[in-house]
Amino acid sequence: MNPRFWIIIAILAVQVFSAVFFIGDILSSYLPVWSEPLPWEVREWLEIGAAAGLTIGVGFGLVSLWRIDKQRRMAEERLRRASSDFSELLLERFAEWRLTPAEADVALFAVKGLSTAEIATLRGTSEGTIKAQTNAIYRKAGVANRPQLLSLFIDDLMRDDMQLQPPAEPTSLPAPEKTI
Repeated sequence: MNPRFWIIIAILAVQVFSAVFFIGDILSSYLPVWSEPLPWEVREWLEIGAAAGLTIGVGFGLVSLWRIDKQRRMAEERLRRASSDFSELLLERFAEWRLTPAEADVALFAVKGLSTAEIATLRGTSEGTIKAQTNAIYRKAGVANRPQLLSLFIDDLMRDDMQLQPPAEPTSLPAPEKTI
């Protein structure tokens, strides 16, 4: 297992011991739990250890919160960059396909998942105009429908180099040899 896991378990154990000690100390004032009191040296060391354990726990909690916040900020930054990269990819593809500004708007709404009626309402045009524009987009992109259009962008995002090149033609595998 991860060494950090064992460190967390150890600190948790110290905190549990510290909490049990302090709760036991408070309860011993009201309930006759121990028959004879502990020597003061032992009691002092136990209190110092319990206080140190709780202090270490607070410090560890602060460090953990700081790390979690840092990871959250990094994840948000990666998400922002990915969103920006996707927007750039869309604009580059639209330019590559030579879409008109109206077609680019329609294509963006289509990629976002809006229906033809919703796009028509947003653009203030008829559904027939939107259908004609989507057909022009599909033709220019070399696809037949919206799922294929989306798959072009997904393929681009899944490539390592993020270059706007058409996917390589699949190579045919040699026919298996017949064994007799």
